Amino acid sequence: MRIPRIYHPEPLHANSEIQLSEDAANHVGRVLRMQPGQQIQLFDGSNQIFNASLARVDKKGVAAQLAEGQLANNESPLNLHLGQVISRGEKMEFTIQKSIELGVNTITPLFSERCGVKLDGERLAKKLQQWQKIAIAACEQCGRNRLPEIRAAMPLEQWCAEKDNSLKLNLHPRASHSINTLPLPVEHVRLLIGPEGGLSAEEIAMTTGYGFTDILLGPRVLRTETTALTAITALQVRFGDLG
Repeated sequence: MRIPRIYHPEPLHANSEIQLSEDAANHVGRVLRMQPGQQIQLFDGSNQIFNASLARVDKKGVAAQLAEGQLANNESPLNLHLGQVISRGEKMEFTIQKSIELGVNTITPLFSERCGVKLDGERLAKKLQQWQKIAIAACEQCGRNRLPEIRAAMPLEQWCAEKDNSLKLNLHPRASHSINTLPLPVEHVRLLIGPEGGLSAEEIAMTTGYGFTDILLGPRVLRTETTALTAITALQVRFGDLG
């Protein structure tokens, strides 16, 4: 069996015994039905991994004995911040999961004029918690040892107005530039992906005013979740560590 990778929300220290978080203990003890003595791998977001053996598995929880930590950097040289207008249902979860697998460092959920999702207060807080769990699970699966940031949701213009020296990109079906025509080198990108109905003309003009460059992916109209993953992949091939 493949050794399970488990995220631990607190700093890990070599040669110590720790108690797994409630979610991790449930996964290890109830889902995987692991027993004392079996091996797991832990990471805490510091870009280190810790091999560990289970010291205790019972109703009170799961304890693990850590070995020495090892630096394990699987991060792309491209720092990519995705601004994603919130999409309906599982599409947003899919986008978060797959974009993290592809190396995105930061994700900011956005509200725009044509955003079809209405979230506020407690419902929005629960969604953010859910998206954070999806981010953790994606890192556990794909081997990343730094946890990408899922930021609080905000209006589109507020995000566009943030001071940032990154290359700012907005996907547009009638743009004159493609990702392959962007000049090298680039280390930081802020990528905007609009809603299923697209950005309004006023919003597109607003992004231009804040220094965003319109880029084209190809001749076909893609769904919002397809657009995000296609653009991220193309950027990683051009500036990052894919291909």
